[in-house]
Amino acid sequence: MELGRRAAGDHPSRGPDRQARLLLGVAAAAVALAAADTYVVVLALTDMMAGVGVGIESLQRGTPIISGFLLGYVAVLPLIGRLSDLVDRRRILLWCLVVLVVGSAVTAVSVELPVMVGGRFLQGLGGGGLVPATLALVADLWPPGRRGVPLGVVGGVQELGAVLGPLLGALVLVVADWRAIFWLNVVLGTVCLVGVWRLGPRGRSRPADGRRLRRAVVGLLTLVAAVLSALALWAPEALTSSVALGGPFVPFDPASGSRVLTPVGASAATAWVVLGALTARRWLPLLLRADLPGAALVAVALGSLVLTFSTADPGSEVLGPWGRWLLPVGALAVAGSVLRQRTAASPLVPRGVVRRRVWPALLSSLLVGAAIVAVVVDVPLLSRLTQGTDETDAALVLVRFLVAVPVGAVLGGWLLRRVGPAVVAAPALALAAVSVLAMARWDRGSLEDVVATTLPLVGAGLGVGLAIAPVNDAALADARADGHGTVSSLVVVARMVGMVLGLALLTTWGLRRFHQEVAGLSDPGDADALLDAAVVQVQTVLTGAGLAAALGAVVALTLGMRPVGDAGEDGPAAPESAPPASHGSPESAPPLRGGREHGIPSRP
Repeated sequence: MELGRRAAGDHPSRGPDRQARLLLGVAAAAVALAAADTYVVVLALTDMMAGVGVGIESLQRGTPIISGFLLGYVAVLPLIGRLSDLVDRRRILLWCLVVLVVGSAVTAVSVELPVMVGGRFLQGLGGGGLVPATLALVADLWPPGRRGVPLGVVGGVQELGAVLGPLLGALVLVVADWRAIFWLNVVLGTVCLVGVWRLGPRGRSRPADGRRLRRAVVGLLTLVAAVLSALALWAPEALTSSVALGGPFVPFDPASGSRVLTPVGASAATAWVVLGALTARRWLPLLLRADLPGAALVAVALGSLVLTFSTADPGSEVLGPWGRWLLPVGALAVAGSVLRQRTAASPLVPRGVVRRRVWPALLSSLLVGAAIVAVVVDVPLLSRLTQGTDETDAALVLVRFLVAVPVGAVLGGWLLRRVGPAVVAAPALALAAVSVLAMARWDRGSLEDVVATTLPLVGAGLGVGLAIAPVNDAALADARADGHGTVSSLVVVARMVGMVLGLALLTTWGLRRFHQEVAGLSDPGDADALLDAAVVQVQTVLTGAGLAAALGAVVALTLGMRPVGDAGEDGPAAPESAPPASHGSPESAPPLRGGREHGIPSRP
């Protein structure tokens, strides 16, 4: 079943209708918003720490604010990708936006570090789930051979978040405090939520009386749980200072000052548990069908990886403070997930979904992630070392790279109309490799020459961006139609794993060179000589990143020389038919109706 053709009214020469294009536009805007959330804390981090009682002298305690978001973004991607193959894509988008909005609100009202980290985790959870659902939506709405531009647009707006995030945070901080950043996030996320909902099918039949009563009970309990949660986190002074009404807001441990460990907080938690129990019959079969145990093992493995390396200071260490404990846990989870994948009747990644060009696409994505993270981390590090800039000014050096990436993403998608994925991706990654290797030759005075540094930064950004759409296009072309969401999530996960592992391995190599340089100094206290050794460390990391991009270019040669959908020496595009799915309980995965009439395919 070619879902793209069905979405276009069974006319392969026609594209999706206006409503389907609008849906993709709203989903892409939501992806951009979620991507901006990754970087929005760059300028506001110290203010956020102060808002939860963490001083600048305890900067390391603020690390979970960033790593919590990354953990939510990465750890559950495979599960959300699989779920998007079992239910309507629009429903996944709606729930991810709900989680993103709730996480933003929790972050905005938090006055305790654990609550703030929890809010950031929810933001990452919702934001990360938007990406595979949107990429799979492209595969549903556009037939093979016509997905290049929309895939480029989605990739472009995702990368645009790296530019918009700090800019948005800076603009808000000019007129308000850091909490306004996340309240604005709530507003923008709600607008996207309403847009996705309004663009859905209409005319659904009314439920039976029994189901209407159950929905009313669930809705009432949800409202009660939400109100109690809001009261616990907001703790309005009119109530907390009242002799008659303030009792429920008194912490169980008065010395902690916690707003969560209070009677009203405990009541909210109880309400959510009861709500989960009442609705378990609806969502638990679907999660089990998506292989919840396998997803939990993958989440533990990815979470251990993220927390081990993302909490480390790349300038001085490889493993974060919990690394020695988390790495064995992650290794056990990897072994368990491999065993689960081989033995489960319905594994998290359905058998036969990852095939043919999906494999080189995943490897290319991993190598691109390693190249990107080295540029994003070590170019600002070089600026701080050689120019004495603070973190904000050092990050501004990257603007030329970050702007070039989304431009390249859209251009790469446009080129796919005429040539195959390999013809675009391989030269693009070769350009990125040459550009990054040129950066590896920068010394202490190089960044002072803005003109000379612009060409490598722009070249690297364009190269990386040009490769985004071809990699996704090749992977989706050879994936089964019932695995588009799963494959999309795996491509994103591969890139994130490449960033985490790439930073760790390249940092290890760089630190080794640094220590070798220091060991050879005649005067270990010579500040200039130590600075030169630190520059050598950065050069080493960038050299490794350039080699990763070069290897990615070689791998990209296997993505196909002809445009996706053309027959020829590369063979026809992989059929998008899928074996009949066993639907199980009617409650487990009810598709939304009316999608075909609106150009929005229902799930098979």
